[in-house]
Amino acid sequence: MLNDIKNDAQTRMGKSIDSLKHDLTRIRTGRASTALVDHIKVSYYGADMPLTQVASVSLSDARTIIITPWEKTMVAPIEKALMASDIGITPTTAGTVIRLNMPALTEERRRELAKHVGHEGENAKIAIRNVRRDALQQVKDLLKEKLITEDDESRVDDDIQKLTDRAVKDVDAVVKAKEEELMAL
Repeated sequence: MLNDIKNDAQTRMGKSIDSLKHDLTRIRTGRASTALVDHIKVSYYGADMPLTQVASVSLSDARTIIITPWEKTMVAPIEKALMASDIGITPTTAGTVIRLNMPALTEERRRELAKHVGHEGENAKIAIRNVRRDALQQVKDLLKEKLITEDDESRVDDDIQKLTDRAVKDVDAVVKAKEEELMAL
């Protein structure tokens, strides 16, 4: 049961890191990425559908995303969804093709995004520490019920702390890599 607690904590910490990586793909770096529009929902015959299910999304070059709707009637709803989204880019339409041109980032905007990346990293660390707290509480509960010894508790506490330290290092590495990507010209 102690191994189950450690494995559960390790899994949940890994999910926190994966979630951070996913969230950071949405932050644009001046380079086009299809992940930038993955979260956008489009009204499709009364239902909200992900953009990728109503159109093909591709890159034409390093700074341009091309969106080609499956149906001609979907051009206007896709434009509307892009305008309402938080990506901050105005779509350009030519017939049935919608283009998103990524403007170059200013130095001030780069610093602002780097600060946001750091904030996201802190949120991931908080989630990891919450996982540690939960795991340590489970171990203490087992100790209270006399199912484990104090030596077992001490050993598992150390193992959980090592898992936490490793996860925090991973978060720091992900954040540092994204900040470097943002600050590169």
